[in-house]
Parts: sequence; C-alpha cells; structure tokens
Amino acid sequence: MSSDTLLFEIQDHVAVITLNRPAQRNAMNQDMSRRLTEYMQRVREDDDIRVAIITGAGGTFSAGADLKERASSGGERREDQSPAMVIEADLAAKWTTMKIEKPLIAAIDGYCLAGGMELSLICDIRICTTEARFGLPEIVRGFFPGGGGPQRLAKSLPQSIAMEIILTGDHIDAETALRAGIVSRMVSVEELMPTAMKLANRIAGHAPLAVRAVKDLAQASQEVSLDQAMRLGGALRWIVGKTDDAKEGPRAFSEKRDPKFKGR
Repeated sequence: MSSDTLLFEIQDHVAVITLNRPAQRNAMNQDMSRRLTEYMQRVREDDDIRVAIITGAGGTFSAGADLKERASSGGERREDQSPAMVIEADLAAKWTTMKIEKPLIAAIDGYCLAGGMELSLICDIRICTTEARFGLPEIVRGFFPGGGGPQRLAKSLPQSIAMEIILTGDHIDAETALRAGIVSRMVSVEELMPTAMKLANRIAGHAPLAVRAVKDLAQASQEVSLDQAMRLGGALRWIVGKTDDAKEGPRAFSEKRDPKFKGR
C-alpha cells in the first residue's frame, strides 16, 4: 500500500512506514500527518503486525512540519483554530497522542528535527546513522513543539541536557544523541535498515501478548511508584502466564525446537 507522501508495507509481522517527501526533506504536511495517523491505527488493530519501523526516504528522517504550508495558512495549523482542541477529547485521533501498544522502532538518517524528532520520540527504540542530526528548533521560529517533544525529552533525559535542547533549538549530532541516550545504536547508512529489520524480526519472533504486556509495564513504571509497578507486573505476568504462548515456550524448549507463537 502506498501514497504520494507515505509508503506502507508488511513483511513477516513487521510493518515499515516510510515518510516519502524526500524533495522536502520529508517535511510533514497535513496530508502526511493524516495518513500517518491512519497507518499507526492500522498498526494497532492489525493482528498480523507485531512490530513497526518508522523511517524516511532520501537520506532524511523528517525535518519537521511543512513550514511553507503553515505560513500559507496564516501561521496556524488547522487544528489550532478551535479552542475546543485545547482539551483533546480523543487521544487516538492524532499520532502524537495515540497509544501504541506494539513496539515501534525509529530508523533515523539525516535530519530528525521538530515534528520529525517528536515522531522518533514516540518510538520505543531509536537507531541512527552517523549522519543523523536531532533538534527541536521550533523555539527559533517563534513557537514551541506541540507534539510532545519537550514533555518526552524532559521525562527521558537528564534535566540539563533536555533543557538545552528544548531552549536553544540547536541541532545535536549522532554521537551526542548516542551519549545522551536519545538513540541506542549508531550505525552506518548502509546498515540502518538491516539493523532495524534485525531488531524488529527478533522482537516479532517473541510471544506478541507478552511483548505488549511488558511494554505496557515498562511505560507504566515511569509514572507510578516501584511498589505499584511491581504489583502491576505481578498481575500482568499472571495473565500472560495463562496464554497458550506461555505454554508453547517451555514446551518448545523441552522439545529442542523453535517456538511457534500465535498471540493467544
């Protein structure tokens, strides 16, 4: 399945979403943002998809929002024109706030800026090339990131590092991003997608319900006390232990064969 602005394919339980406006450095216009939300919803709902990779065509992840489109609309996005949008009624209506239960991997080359960086930050794992550049430069243009960038950076990085990125709008290179923990791996351009696919296939080979449950537990653990997280972990582990896949794993081990997980 494809469109002018996005490419979407599924291979062996792995969905690959490719931002496809290379001439515009994959700047996200309203059409791309809408289609991205639709494809992310499909990732959530399609049981054949266990992991998704998000990447960009043409040597760039995404330079952020399409500022030319924004300028032509008077500097405001369409969704900003209604006061009712200040209180979002449906968090699943936008990719920036949609809850994605399945693992997401960002494969980043070139510019990963503004909305592009915010897109990468919704992912669970980020890998990049040596040519990657990160930043939230909206503050330089007179506004600030609206897709969760400041919030997610402040929650995941040391305070001083996060605030320098947020307040200066400056770019950081791949090595700095690796040291800060924004990405977990830095590879060559040639190895980016093979590395992302290897990770995705590794995760997709695990029991889907166990993967979703442990992702939910890890995310919830950032919001609650350790005691509450341990209680939640106990409950989720008990539930997953009742699944067919939890029985298949030990059975396959004892029979010296690869497990065949079915998500049940």
